[in-house]
Amino acid sequence: MTPFDFRGKTVLVTGGTRGIGAAIAQAFRHAGATVYVCGRSVTENADANHAADKSTHADATAAPPVRALAADVRDIDAIDALIARIEAETGRLDVVVSNAGGAPFVLAAQASPRFTESVIRLNLIAPLWLAQRANAVMQRQAEGGVLLFVGSVSGLRPSPGTAAYGAAKAGVINAVRSLAVEWAPKVRVAAVSPSLVHTDAAAADHVGEEGLHAAAATVPAGRLATPADVANACLFLASGHASYASGSNLVLEGGGEVPAFLAATEAGKAFGSA
Repeated sequence: MTPFDFRGKTVLVTGGTRGIGAAIAQAFRHAGATVYVCGRSVTENADANHAADKSTHADATAAPPVRALAADVRDIDAIDALIARIEAETGRLDVVVSNAGGAPFVLAAQASPRFTESVIRLNLIAPLWLAQRANAVMQRQAEGGVLLFVGSVSGLRPSPGTAAYGAAKAGVINAVRSLAVEWAPKVRVAAVSPSLVHTDAAAADHVGEEGLHAAAATVPAGRLATPADVANACLFLASGHASYASGSNLVLEGGGEVPAFLAATEAGKAFGSA
């Protein structure tokens, strides 16, 4: 496989100090990019490179460290300051990965208005704000840029227990198609939508490792997605290999889910026996 080469490029990954975001940041780092990550409670540059210890790359120490900046992407002023600093330090912004997001399990009938609003703000409004500001920088660049959104299969199917989250991700996936039209041809816009990803946070939210193993048994691929799966998809979509992919949503679900009606039949049980 031809290695991805992002030397000379500047990449921003929101929520990039742990889990999926850390894997994405490290993947771009090892591809040669200057990488920034941000988070609400980041100690500047102290929390950005812990995932490097788990890297499988042989040249892990050769790549420049990821730069961590404290920023709450739910605050438009914080976004403006973040973009301005990155542009001032590097002179450019080539790829933005809107990864920050998530929501705990809460049944819709029990969710407070404040909770619902906070989920929508983090998972839909904040990525749109960031995209708007990043697009303004990219439109001024001769090479344009790429905006990537980490979506979710929750935006494509029922999402009981996380209804507001699923609705927000559905909004993101739709916005990707609209922004791809509005901001072409200088800026490409795409999404990566994984199913459940095996992370420490997922284990905490889904009844531990046993719960994750049980969930993995329902996936045709026989396993859950990993942060590396999502990171590799982001590398591809941000690269020249995907130069015609705009308005696209790359779904990562290991073959999907066996339909409930089929799983309930004797014939359908064969699909869950692997």
